[in-house]
Amino acid sequence: MPPRPDPRQADLFFAYLVDLPLRDQADTMTMPVFSLGKGKRTKPITYDNGKVWIEVTAPPEIGIATVYDFDVLIWAASQINAAKEAGLATSQSMRFMPYDLLRAIKRRTSGRDYDRLRAALDRLRATTVRTNLRGLGKRQTATFGWLERWTETFDAKGRTRGMTIDLPRWFYDGVVDGTVLAIPPAYFKITSGTARWLYRVMRRHAGRQTGGWTFSFKTLYGKSGSRQRFSDFARDLRRIAAA
Repeated sequence: MPPRPDPRQADLFFAYLVDLPLRDQADTMTMPVFSLGKGKRTKPITYDNGKVWIEVTAPPEIGIATVYDFDVLIWAASQINAAKEAGLATSQSMRFMPYDLLRAIKRRTSGRDYDRLRAALDRLRATTVRTNLRGLGKRQTATFGWLERWTETFDAKGRTRGMTIDLPRWFYDGVVDGTVLAIPPAYFKITSGTARWLYRVMRRHAGRQTGGWTFSFKTLYGKSGSRQRFSDFARDLRRIAAA
């Protein structure tokens, strides 16, 4: 018997909100699932704490998606969550105007910014993640790209008429069925990749715990997937804390 259709899911979800409550998908906030730098990273990211393991790869000509590229997925999670809370149907396929997305993630909207968005979508599409996260105790692993595909349509004069992205089921399910956490719009103004990553880790773990929260620098280093030497990474953490 074929699976019953999911009543939450439409064929295509039209995303139009610009000023919306921002939400981050919790499972992605503490794991090394993207590159922290703006430069091209071709070396795979690996992580294994004895329970959860992750491998992130991408073709060398494109490189692994960055923490800045991940703004697109934060925006997508926010759109889906807002629709879910309003009782609207959602979908893994999202249709939107790139101008609206760029405004929502606090980017400029010049031709160069449109090109940077297209390059980010290419990296998200090319990046492959293999992990047992969410499969604990089930002997289950998942392999997916951060985007299954993306498309853009143009009018007769070559002007964009909209984009479509297809989210992986792993990410979509994590938003609809899992945990999302609120983040402030100011997150998009953080310029350092390491500082962005550290904020997301802190937001995921610290919450409102009265007793505080601690990690060793070594543990943070492993969770970051950083290409830096440990000494340089620790120096950057101290600089971020001082700032």
